[in-house]
Amino acid sequence: MSEMNVLKRTITTWKLRSGTLELGRRTLVMGVVNITPDSFSDGGLFLEPEAAIMHGIRLLDEGADLLDLGAESTRPGSRAGGEDAEVDAGREQDRLLPVLDGILRARPEAIVSIDTYKADTARRALAAGAQIVNDVSGFEWNEGMAGVCAEAGCGVVLMHTRGRPDEWRTQAQLEPNELVATVRAGLEGSLERASRAGIATERIVLDPGYGFGKRLGENFALLARQEELLALGHPLLVGVSRKSFLGNALAPLYEGKSAPVEARETASLPAMTAAILHGASVVRVHRVREAREAALVADAVLEAG
Repeated sequence: MSEMNVLKRTITTWKLRSGTLELGRRTLVMGVVNITPDSFSDGGLFLEPEAAIMHGIRLLDEGADLLDLGAESTRPGSRAGGEDAEVDAGREQDRLLPVLDGILRARPEAIVSIDTYKADTARRALAAGAQIVNDVSGFEWNEGMAGVCAEAGCGVVLMHTRGRPDEWRTQAQLEPNELVATVRAGLEGSLERASRAGIATERIVLDPGYGFGKRLGENFALLARQEELLALGHPLLVGVSRKSFLGNALAPLYEGKSAPVEARETASLPAMTAAILHGASVVRVHRVREAREAALVADAVLEAG
């Protein structure tokens, strides 16, 4: 019987705006706080600042290593990243900044990432204490973003996104080799933009962007070959929690229809575990306690291997 190949994770240091995070020794869990009325998973639940602050603190108490705050939805079909998106920067900041302030007042040691592609929102959030900018467009949708991150010396997450959210449902499906090549080329472009801005390599983590311009089954093909992206030389952050491709996989249990968002939590855990075993150092999740339990088991497999 042949031996199963088990990935050997590299231990690295992720430099943030102030301080560092060690990646690779164990999986870090990033808790999601959506301060939006229309996010696909929990839109409207935490739109009020006090509700969002309490949710963030709850995720920290459950063991989140860091939080990711977002105040604009990039769900499929939204107009995020479009030509008129900049007019919403003020509204995004009105939602985001009070929550950031409230969480850091309650937990000054908390490491907070800001999920935004807008340079002005990133600048204001970093000045208010955020440590990381998580740009779903990989510095593509706003030409000022890379400069803001370079000037602040913050940690960055560069995600691969294929097209705009209002295009995702009509994009042609890619076969696996073309898909992996497309994601790799897109991430290489993001790294080039970061390098031109002067962002140090040790500040950069990459995200394959599951669900962001990938059609249903494409996500599983990408997940199966995710470790190939480690050749780019950066740690990986992965978010598969509650994504549509998981709901589609559960269709046999729901009369051939995609499982509703609220029924995807169990499916999120094996997908997240697969991501860890295929090289993810950080996982972005909605339910922290369950994710930490699954990550401990996945880490034990990696350690034993």
